[in-house]
Amino acid sequence: DEDSLSLLLCLQRKKKQAQLMQKALEVKKETFRERMKAISCQWRDLHAKDAQLKTYMEKSERVIKENDKMRIKALKKASKDRERKIQKESELLRAKRELEALRNTHQKLCNRVQKFSIFKKYLEDVVKISQFEEIQEVIWRYKTLVRMRKDLLQSERGCKEMSKQAEVLLEQYTVDKAAEFQRYENELVQLQLRFEQAQSDVLPWEARWADIQNTSAEKTLKLGTIKMAIFNLFQ
Repeated sequence: DEDSLSLLLCLQRKKKQAQLMQKALEVKKETFRERMKAISCQWRDLHAKDAQLKTYMEKSERVIKENDKMRIKALKKASKDRERKIQKESELLRAKRELEALRNTHQKLCNRVQKFSIFKKYLEDVVKISQFEEIQEVIWRYKTLVRMRKDLLQSERGCKEMSKQAEVLLEQYTVDKAAEFQRYENELVQLQLRFEQAQSDVLPWEARWADIQNTSAEKTLKLGTIKMAIFNLFQ
């Protein structure tokens, strides 16, 4: 659909270019007609001058011996007239070539307009069955949706990045609590060893053993609380 809209925009630009080319072609045609009229007038003048030149040459032949300077002047004038005639013919040929090039360009543009007219028809059908009144409104709506989609994708990438950071922090927190749990287990093992050592000391250490047992109970309770807290945090 984005390609279709791009093609539609291209179609509209080409259509506008075709209109401009059509106007330019009409201007060229008008200029060409005016130039043809001017050249036709010049051709008539040249033919008239050529006839006059022939008459003049006939007269000059009769008096060539008497006035050689006049003959040379006439020859120079005839040469200039021929040069102007050649120049006009060259201009006419160049104008014909330019006109042919403009016609070819106009035909190509017309072919491209015809080729992309299907996309215009499609958008016109969309306007008919939608709440939009013009094709340009459909294009504006599409551009707005594209910008919103880009913003949503960017927001989604930001959320994913924050989620990854949260996972890293949770993993680090879990590792720290696991190390702390291991430390408490080691302390519990040490307390157990001390308890066993105290049992071997029998009576003199009973009072101390009671204290140690109470301490061990507190540590065990604290450890259980820590385990539960770690488990809850892990969940």
